[in-house]
Amino acid sequence: MSRFFFNERKQLVNEAVEGLVISACQGNLVKLDTDPAIRIVMRNDWDKSRVAVISGGGSGHEPAHVGFVGKGMLTAAVCGDLFASPSVDAIFNAIVAVTGEQGCLLIVKNYTGDRLNFGLAAEKAKSLGLNVEMIIVADDIALPDNRQPRGIAGTVLVHKIAGYAAEEGKSLIQVRDLAQQACDNLWSLGVAMRTCNLPDYLEEKRIKEGQVELGLGIHGEPGASVVNTQNSKILIDTLVNTLQQSAGTGRFAVLVNNLGGVSALEMALLTRELAHSALSKQIDWLIGPAPLVTSLDMKGFSLSLLKLNDYFEQALNAPVETQGWQKPVALKPLKMLACKSVDKQPDYTPSENARVAAYVTAITDTLIGLESRLNALDAKVGDGDTGSTFAHGAHAVAQQLAQQLLPLNDLPQLLLCVGERLATVMGGSSGVLMSIFFTAAGQKLHTGTTLVEALLNGLVQMKHYGGADIGDRTLIDALQPALHAWQEQGIQAMALAAREGAEKTATMHKAGAGRSSYVNQQNLADVADPGAVAVAEVLTALAKLENKQVS
Repeated sequence: MSRFFFNERKQLVNEAVEGLVISACQGNLVKLDTDPAIRIVMRNDWDKSRVAVISGGGSGHEPAHVGFVGKGMLTAAVCGDLFASPSVDAIFNAIVAVTGEQGCLLIVKNYTGDRLNFGLAAEKAKSLGLNVEMIIVADDIALPDNRQPRGIAGTVLVHKIAGYAAEEGKSLIQVRDLAQQACDNLWSLGVAMRTCNLPDYLEEKRIKEGQVELGLGIHGEPGASVVNTQNSKILIDTLVNTLQQSAGTGRFAVLVNNLGGVSALEMALLTRELAHSALSKQIDWLIGPAPLVTSLDMKGFSLSLLKLNDYFEQALNAPVETQGWQKPVALKPLKMLACKSVDKQPDYTPSENARVAAYVTAITDTLIGLESRLNALDAKVGDGDTGSTFAHGAHAVAQQLAQQLLPLNDLPQLLLCVGERLATVMGGSSGVLMSIFFTAAGQKLHTGTTLVEALLNGLVQMKHYGGADIGDRTLIDALQPALHAWQEQGIQAMALAAREGAEKTATMHKAGAGRSSYVNQQNLADVADPGAVAVAEVLTALAKLENKQVS
């Protein structure tokens, strides 16, 4: 099965177009009520007093083309089926619907179906006396020797410039010439590590792990070449070098286009690489990163360079009323604000205590030795990093011990110090929870209570802030009974209670907190909670050490 949400394949585009019109934030779009096979979306405020600008093509490239319909850009968009040109009749109906005395400009990407269908529709419209011009966008430089380069994401920049010129009231010839000038100063190139998925088709796995295709088409066509890396800097540099060879010197606006399947985090990283690339000093304006001309869910991106002049710069920055356009941002160095750190390190004097040092070593050695075992347990019920998280904290404390940086002869301060360190070095919620535990215990111990009472206070605060309790299948199921057993019966009882508590978590069918709470009963069955196992093993090690100390 394909990875695609839809009802009926034949109604997919019709229903998607309806959703796009309904969700238009300005409420300024309307779908023409005509043959169901014809999908035309246009401005609902259009009065035919200026040059109409129409574009379109196959669906699956959203927000193109409907996302660019609105004041300041397209007058109308004609939507074909997935990756298929709209019919001649659909294009012809769109021309007739929006064209007045000022005429109409068609902006077409350089694909055979689009050229033929838009071209024939234009000739039919001319036979009715309508004034129609057409330009063809061919910005893809993936195949430099190709006599018919494809039109890809740079088409959006042509929409913007032509739309601005039309909104200004320029004549059809002026709008056409400005759009053609944009095409002549426009270069695009893309890469992808995974091609797109289509409804009713199995997932395509043509591109091998660790590779990307350079110059992949926006319909999933194979790329011009294969690059054996997914390193963001290398890929940006590869694109930039190729684009610079075609574009030469000058000032540029650069469109950073998400082909549909790249996370926002990755797009931000790629943009950062672009800002540090060899092209950076030539970039005046950045558009994106954003999905502008996508290829369904393709895991890839493209860069489009537009060589700027004063008019293009003015056109790109003019306001529009569309869903898909991204306001340009002037490319400037990272802004930094100087500030003083407000982190306050514990004020203490390191001291020596061989007995306490032995207990600290027992704890850290145990956690470090448990790393693989705890990770394996966590992989069954969580994200597989519990062992590494605890081991990372243990390594940090062990390092402080080795460097004689701990106040071993001041137990309350030692607990506070450990709490502070764990908050810094341990990742995720585990580090915060353990920091709360030790910090609250250290604060309580300063008041003159016993160690076990202080640790119980730490447990109370951990439960309060963490939200978990006994029976929720967490480390509390081992720690709470262990501390109570220590208070009532001594350290040996503590270790036994901890082990029994940890074993009990394997019989719990539902977790009430932590990542395990999102896991079904089948995956939890007979698997002990890794945090509880960690507590049990540490307390067992402490009990063994206490036996040695006593004997």
